[in-house]
Amino acid sequence: MLNEDKVLARAAATAPRRLIGVGTLGGLGGLLIWLAVTEPPAQVIWQVFLIVLGVVALVMAWRMWQVTGREILLTEETLSDSSGAVIAHVADVVKVDRSAFALKPSNGFALTLRVPGRRAWFPGLWWRIGRRVAVGGVTAARDTKPMADILSVMLMRRDGRLPPAEE
Repeated sequence: MLNEDKVLARAAATAPRRLIGVGTLGGLGGLLIWLAVTEPPAQVIWQVFLIVLGVVALVMAWRMWQVTGREILLTEETLSDSSGAVIAHVADVVKVDRSAFALKPSNGFALTLRVPGRRAWFPGLWWRIGRRVAVGGVTAARDTKPMADILSVMLMRRDGRLPPAEE
């Protein structure tokens, strides 16, 4: 478990954004199933497709509800979530991208890593594919923006573009 004294920044899902995200996915799932049952398409394959898609949306809504109860924590060594899952090691981060055109979630940031990691997807919180990591979604910008800034400063210090921090 993490030592709370070493946490530099934390980001969590806000209740309204969490409810909107889960509600939208759940509503989509319910609507697709309702449509398949009340207005069945002419071909059975399309009805099955709508039902399967609706069930997938409902499962993803449930998964998002479970995952967004966690926090994202930044320490000197790692970016992880409160369950202990390591999102990225700070030593492996090459770049932090918060630009408007970055492939990142809403109110979040993207990381480029030196080494690829295992695929992971925690809807509404973070995902990782290869060398790309994205953090955000239902998190508040007031939490993720400072986290990205702190991480950027840590990288600049590591790379010698800023003087070391004074103790």
